[in-house]
Amino acid sequence: MFWIHLLLLLAVIFIGIRFGGVAFGLLGGLGVAILSFVFGIAPGAPPVSVMLIILAVVVASATLEATGGLDLLVQFAEKLLRKHPEFIVFLGPICTYTLTVLVGTGHSVYPLLPVIYDVAYNQGIRPERPLAISTVASQMGITASPIAAAAAVVLATATDNNLDISLINVLVVTIPATFIGMLAAATWSLRRGKDLDKDAAYLERMKDPEFAQEAAGASAENKDTEVGPGGRRGLFIFLLGILCVIMVALTSKRVLPAGVGMSVAIQFLMLSVGAFILLFTKVKPKDIVHSSVFTAGMVAVITIFGIAWLSDTIIGHHKEYIISMVSSMVDHYPWTFAIAMFIVSVFLKSQAAVLTVMLPLGFSLGLDKEVLIGVLPSCYAYFFFPFYPSDLAAISFDRSGTTRIGKYVLNHSFMVPGFIGVGTATLVGYFIATVLY
Repeated sequence: MFWIHLLLLLAVIFIGIRFGGVAFGLLGGLGVAILSFVFGIAPGAPPVSVMLIILAVVVASATLEATGGLDLLVQFAEKLLRKHPEFIVFLGPICTYTLTVLVGTGHSVYPLLPVIYDVAYNQGIRPERPLAISTVASQMGITASPIAAAAAVVLATATDNNLDISLINVLVVTIPATFIGMLAAATWSLRRGKDLDKDAAYLERMKDPEFAQEAAGASAENKDTEVGPGGRRGLFIFLLGILCVIMVALTSKRVLPAGVGMSVAIQFLMLSVGAFILLFTKVKPKDIVHSSVFTAGMVAVITIFGIAWLSDTIIGHHKEYIISMVSSMVDHYPWTFAIAMFIVSVFLKSQAAVLTVMLPLGFSLGLDKEVLIGVLPSCYAYFFFPFYPSDLAAISFDRSGTTRIGKYVLNHSFMVPGFIGVGTATLVGYFIATVLY
């Protein structure tokens, strides 16, 4: 029966890929209903703590976006990129990575992609080099962010399993690991592909005057209206809030009331950040719910709700069988759990969803916490199929046509940077966690 139920989960995932967006969550709920009414299995517990943390962080980030504070961050990054265009292959991914770490979502990458293309093209650098690694870096930053959903999943799951894993335990591993992995992929990208003046395919396309005009295009420099004082205040409050979360994490045993865990603290702290931004700026509440961050966040919540609930129901019902089947391999080769997370992430387009599904299984298998923390970077593998929104955006913004999906689909621009970045980050993370813990 386990294999039949596993087929149901895979069917939900594959159909969800076809529809995208909230389809994963809706179909996951349908899967739980089938398990309950057809197979007579009691539903597992939906990941309420994780969803509440994501909601709190999303509302705070969306409030920042509504003030214009997110645009201010993008403008800072743009000025840096244009000031040092010769280093765009490194500065591009560093900027997208940093934005994700600060705001907790990789969707912050979109405003920077046309800037990265413009700077690279005007410098005579093949745009594929910085664009591909920049989108990969924007997703690698998720496990390094103190306010991203991935961190919320780790803390909530650790609390449910009575394990002492703090936010700082996670960040001191994931930040250096993912940053080093990103730099390794950027270093490889320095010489990837042919220079534009030696690329026969590009030169052939340039014979078309319309293509040549489109490739040069207008400058992508941000000419939006000046961000007002509300945006500056909002950004200051938001960054102060992130610092507060980190400080509370460092001193949680002294400052938090008895019985209050860090996962709960993140919820009320991030809601408070949003409340302070609301009170000290002129942001309109309706602008918050219409922001792109809010929309993306709600999709993430619904996805995790359905898929995680379905997988928890299946894993909980077949827990003893699963443990007996894979415990021997994991006992001898604990690093293989990273491969399992990577494979799941190929199909689940959310690192939080992957961790919500896989971490309880890791705890059930008796894996040490240093193993689970060390392999966290491996939960990002949805670069494998080049259909994630940020990857498609990079392809569309590259008017030179160098960032692309290959003839055989899998030979696309993001594959090698993704493997190098995630592979290096996982190895470094595993090493750091083993040494520290």
